[in-house]
Amino acid sequence: MRKWGPLTAVCLGTFMLLLDVTIVIVALPDMARVLDASLSELQWVIDGYALALAALLLGIGAAADLLGRRRVHVVGVGLFALASLACGLASSPAVLVAARGVQGVGAAAMFATTLPLLASVYRGRDRSVALGLWGAVSGGAAAIGPVVGGLLTEGPGWRWIFFVNLPVSVAAVWLTVRTVPESHGAKGRRIDWAGTASFAVFAAAATYGVVRAGSLGWTSGRTLATFAVAVLALVCFVLVERRATHPLLELSLFRKSAFTGVMAGALAYNLAAFAVLPYTSIWLQTVLGLSPVQGGLALLPLAATAFVVAAVGGKLLHGVQPRLSIGAGLVLIGVGTLGQAVLGAGSSWPALLPGLVVAGIGTGLVSPALAGAALAAVPPERAGMAGGAVNTFRQLGYALGVAVLGTVLTSRMGETLGDDRSHTLAGGGASGLRAAGVPEHALRAAFASGLDTAAVVAGTVGVVAGVAVLLLVKGERKVPVGAGSGAVPEPVRAV
Repeated sequence: MRKWGPLTAVCLGTFMLLLDVTIVIVALPDMARVLDASLSELQWVIDGYALALAALLLGIGAAADLLGRRRVHVVGVGLFALASLACGLASSPAVLVAARGVQGVGAAAMFATTLPLLASVYRGRDRSVALGLWGAVSGGAAAIGPVVGGLLTEGPGWRWIFFVNLPVSVAAVWLTVRTVPESHGAKGRRIDWAGTASFAVFAAAATYGVVRAGSLGWTSGRTLATFAVAVLALVCFVLVERRATHPLLELSLFRKSAFTGVMAGALAYNLAAFAVLPYTSIWLQTVLGLSPVQGGLALLPLAATAFVVAAVGGKLLHGVQPRLSIGAGLVLIGVGTLGQAVLGAGSSWPALLPGLVVAGIGTGLVSPALAGAALAAVPPERAGMAGGAVNTFRQLGYALGVAVLGTVLTSRMGETLGDDRSHTLAGGGASGLRAAGVPEHALRAAFASGLDTAAVVAGTVGVVAGVAVLLLVKGERKVPVGAGSGAVPEPVRAV
């Protein structure tokens, strides 16, 4: 236990925070029925978590270097647990969304310190073993999330997808305090609070603007004002980072086409592969009438295929340039997601299987290679920054993707059913879809059309991003063993 206790503690935290990205997907219809939540509120149940995680990851990682990584990690686990309790006790959509945002803050503190803590404890072969097991736990959490969510939702109820975090959090804190030594980053660094704040405002305003555009329209005054805030925040972030002594993200790295290509691939990856799944889950349960467990199992082919390909591909593709794995993988994800755009009024869940499997193959190729490609694109002393950036862009892609595809879906449904019906559907909650005065056949056709359009958008993003990676990411250098799983060589700053 003394040797592998730190790994166990870190993996417990990682498992929880990544499980909570996907575990809510199959619970969304039940949440909507109990809380009378609208479709836009369901979007924020997902996006509140992903946005907080993306916006604060780099900033909290820098703070942990100064305050102590173990201390920040423990605080993060505690905050995550308290927020999970609040999520489980939520009596309204607003409370649930707010608690999910706080959960994301705790998850950012956990995620930002995970790899630095492992790097401070393990060396040589032990580090490779630890990183390999950590990577397996990370992939497994995402893979079983929908199934676990379905079992808990159909069993004790959706609130238990949050309550189960409490005993795991207690065990993680106890193990961390008992087995993980404290560590710090390089001395003399300062926390870039201005950069952290401006990036958070940009991410939140951009996502909020897209979500509101679904109900208010892209040209409404409130939508345009929100986008203006996002642009202003992004400009502030650029100015702050250019002048900061210790920036969160050195913008000069984007002068390298390889780094730009990897970041674009990371942003597109989560959008193309996963952002349509919440709406697919709503279609499976609300329109087709599947149970939460059946809905989770219907989505399992993507995660299961990805897990197998990642495990086998790690051996067979050893030595292959990351740009090839990422580029080809993104194209496959795009093709697979496009292959899910085949639904009609009479379609059932088997129609999704071929597309899910192809997207799973691409996911299995991309996921293990992203971190290694990010490290290969920057100087060794910027490895921590590159690792943090790739994870930030992945979560931001997911948050923006959920918002964009939700707006696309509702807009297409509105075109199919008529504007008077689209507002009812968008605001009536998942439980209100059948009670909105829409004939069954028309509803099935409209939702299928909206889901097809969302899949086309996501698939196109995947294909375009894959081609961009193949063209931009060149001239990679060798990286240490295990970097493909997210290893960060010393010195380590953030994930």
